[in-house]
Amino acid sequence: MGLADTNLAPGLLLAMPQLVDPNFTRSVVLMIQHDESGSFGLVVNQPSPIRASELLGSLDMEWLGAEDEVVWAGGPVAPTTGWVLHEPIAALEATQGLGSSGTIEVSPAVSLSTSPEHLRVIAARPPRHLRLLLGYSGWAPGQLAAEMVRGSWLLADADPQLIFDTPAADIWSRAMASLGIANPESVVQGRGVH
Repeated sequence: MGLADTNLAPGLLLAMPQLVDPNFTRSVVLMIQHDESGSFGLVVNQPSPIRASELLGSLDMEWLGAEDEVVWAGGPVAPTTGWVLHEPIAALEATQGLGSSGTIEVSPAVSLSTSPEHLRVIAARPPRHLRLLLGYSGWAPGQLAAEMVRGSWLLADADPQLIFDTPAADIWSRAMASLGIANPESVVQGRGVH
């Protein structure tokens, strides 16, 4: 079984300390899709200075959530595309797969909404667990598998508590700790899937 057959989604990719790509230094990426057509994920530990009210105001939508809620950088690809990670919301029926419109179930505790109509519903009544993101992380077929074989990433469980309840500055180290790695800087990068 090759890495393309490995179920990385849903899961959290943890950048190894030695990963020098500035887009992914100490990044934690929630994997949404990983198959023979490529991989898609959202960085969950990079808040931006953009306020949710500012972004939604530019879209002629009213933000009724916390004034200090920020937009997060989901990755370097298509940085003007919007994504909403949130806890399941009864008013937004989740379906399976990225090709679906509206909202998909990433895991039982995490949903992803992509449509403006669903964003309006969320902006009017924001759930407690929420991440508004711009941009995404994408890999061509085989690209992520090659990066994992080079030892650029570790894989952890997609823990909703890490995604939604952990301060951004602590997500990477706590995700590493969930793998039993107390001192990530001491981990030696090696070949193979970790």
